[in-house]
Amino acid sequence: MQHVLILHEVADYPAWKLVFDRAAGIRKEAGERSYQVLRYASDPNRIVHFSVWTSIADARAFFESPRLVQIRKEAGVKAPEFIYLEQLEQGVL
Repeated sequence: MQHVLILHEVADYPAWKLVFDRAAGIRKEAGERSYQVLRYASDPNRIVHFSVWTSIADARAFFESPRLVQIRKEAGVKAPEFIYLEQLEQGVL
């Protein structure tokens, strides 16, 4: 499995969440298969978006597209950091 970890600050979480939810269809179409949204306990506007993708290439193409740059701007995202990860192992204890 291929994963993407995005760390970013948003201007306003509820406003960001509306834009994020509206983009669900285009995320799925681009190759996102599942996701988790978390936020820092100490700062509600610091968001972590962790997702599973069909491929790293699909994720990069999506997140680096001009369309997503504009969507992030509209959502009030500040300086996102994208970390592309390949799963080596998974387990349950």
